[in-house]
Amino acid sequence: MSDEHSFQDFDPNGSRQADQTRYPGEAVNVLYDRRRCMHAQECGRASRAVFDGRRNPWIDPDQAALEELKQIVWRCPTGALQLESKDGQILEPAPPARNTIVVSPDGPLYIRGQVVVDEPQRRGRIQQQMALCRCGASRNKPYCDNTHVRLRFRDAGPVSADPGPDPGEGLLTVKVYDGGPLEVAGPVTLMSASGRPAKTDSPMWLCRCGNSKNRPFCDGSHTSEGFRSIDKD
Repeated sequence: MSDEHSFQDFDPNGSRQADQTRYPGEAVNVLYDRRRCMHAQECGRASRAVFDGRRNPWIDPDQAALEELKQIVWRCPTGALQLESKDGQILEPAPPARNTIVVSPDGPLYIRGQVVVDEPQRRGRIQQQMALCRCGASRNKPYCDNTHVRLRFRDAGPVSADPGPDPGEGLLTVKVYDGGPLEVAGPVTLMSASGRPAKTDSPMWLCRCGNSKNRPFCDGSHTSEGFRSIDKD
């Protein structure tokens, strides 16, 4: 999981930057986690002046006023981009009123809200947006790294369930089981790829090995398929 303290300042002499790089600006810094980037291009489309892949450094926080920069960075759907104040605090927008999980077609689970990812041996900070792998092959599990595109993972994103009572508001916990599914506990609405609210019951167990016959839910296929949570070189 990303840790703000592990980010390294951009090295103008480096042939390759760290996976987690800090791009300093006069007022704020932009943090970029390469491992969580899905190349959705929301940042570059919003401002080529700030985000230009043909330039070195490709991120220049000083090319936009602070309020504009906030809106651009907060468009990132995966949490790969963050804003950091000069005293090391993460700047975030007002939290969404409700937690949602969207099953994207042929892609990850997009989660929005007040979310804590609880991994083996580590419980992370509260986050507001992320994309979690469901093809089973990301090298940055539980986060998506766009490997589903290379694998041609296919799942249109239907959900064979109907919503229950209004889930309300509060903190959502996503527990990552080693070699197993995601356990989602707390107030949340699971939405199909069509945008239909499909399930509000908690907890729910969601597939992350990519082999369930009842996606997005877990059916135990991770056991028979020998799913590994951590890839080894």
